[in-house]
Amino acid sequence: DMIDLHVSLGWFLILSNAAVGLWALLAQYVMPLRLRAMWWAIGVAQMSVFAVAIVGVLLANEEGRLLDDFHALYGFTGLVAIGILYSYRTSPFIRDKQYLLYGCGSLFIMGLGIRALFLDGG
Repeated sequence: DMIDLHVSLGWFLILSNAAVGLWALLAQYVMPLRLRAMWWAIGVAQMSVFAVAIVGVLLANEEGRLLDDFHALYGFTGLVAIGILYSYRTSPFIRDKQYLLYGCGSLFIMGLGIRALFLDGG
């Protein structure tokens, strides 16, 4: 059902952002890890935030379902975080720190996912 899909997508969000976050942090210091595939993986991990949010909105609109305000806050914050990361990617003071930006940002998104998932005892 939709709840199982939402939880499964949530786990994908957590695990994928953990993986790309660590990859990007290591890539800051280990040049051979700076692969185009990393940016594709980051894109997939970040798109999972949108997938979780869409399913979450569909669930929240079901008759009689109550949405925890903090759960919604963490989901919305994940979407905002992606926008902030994207907006800073070409900033002059980030130019040589893009891997740190996306590494820390992906781990932040992972943390939001963990917090949202365990609000419901999931």
